[in-house]
Amino acid sequence: MAENPPDITGQHLADCVERFRAVRPHVHCITNSVAQHFTANVLLAAGATPSMTIAAEEITDFVNMADALLINLGTMDGERIRAVDLAVAAASQGQKPWALDPVFVQASPIRLALAQKLLASTPTLVRCNKGEYDALFPGDATPAAGTTIALTGKTDLVRNASGSVTLSNGSPLMDRVTTMGCALNALAIGFLAVEDDHLLATSAALGLFALAGEKAEQKADGPGTFVPHFLDALATLSHKDIAEGINLS
Repeated sequence: MAENPPDITGQHLADCVERFRAVRPHVHCITNSVAQHFTANVLLAAGATPSMTIAAEEITDFVNMADALLINLGTMDGERIRAVDLAVAAASQGQKPWALDPVFVQASPIRLALAQKLLASTPTLVRCNKGEYDALFPGDATPAAGTTIALTGKTDLVRNASGSVTLSNGSPLMDRVTTMGCALNALAIGFLAVEDDHLLATSAALGLFALAGEKAEQKADGPGTFVPHFLDALATLSHKDIAEGINLS
C-alpha cells in the first residue's frame, strides 16, 4: 500500500458526487432482510437506482442489467447464499464493480469462511468496521491489489494500492439507526461504477454519507426524526456544501 495520501480535495469529492447524480447508476443489492428498505431509500435519495431480488432464477439477469453489485452477509439464509455465487460470477464476467460487506464475520465461522471465499474472487470494495477487518485480515494481511478497503468508525480510512484518505465527518445518531453501514456499502459501490479512481469514488461516497449525517443531526430531535432529514440531505447537499464540508486528510 502507498503510504502518502494522493492529492484528493473536497472539490474532487464534490465533482464525483455530481457525476454520480448525473449518471444515476443501478446498484443490485443482495443484502440482509433488515437492510433492504433503508438501503433502497438511501440509493434513491442519493440519485441511484436500486434492485433487490435474491431469487437464483433471475439474479444473473438483474446483475447483468445493473452497473454494480453489493454482497451483504448480514442474513445468511439459504436463498441468499445460493444467489451470491451466481451474482459474483455475473459481475466478474461483466467486469462490473462489486462490494463485499462482511457483516459480523467475527461472530460466526461459517460466515467468515464464506467471506474468505468471496475475497478470493477479488471484490472491488470491502467496507467494514475494525472487528470485521481484524477477522477478515488477521495480522493485517494485505488485501488483493484490485480491492479498495474502507474501514469505518469514528473516523473513516479508505485505502488501496494508490494511497489512503482519512475522513472525519458524521453524527452519533448514525449509530442509533439500523443498517446504516449496509446502506453505505450499496452507495459506495455505486460510486465505483461511475468513477475509475476507486480511492476517490469511495472517499466521495463515505464523505457524502457522513456529511449528510451531520446535516441531519442539526434538524433531528432523535433517531426517529434523523432518518427523513438524512435522506433529504443526501438528495439536497450542494456542490459547495460537499466541497467545503467534508473533512479529509
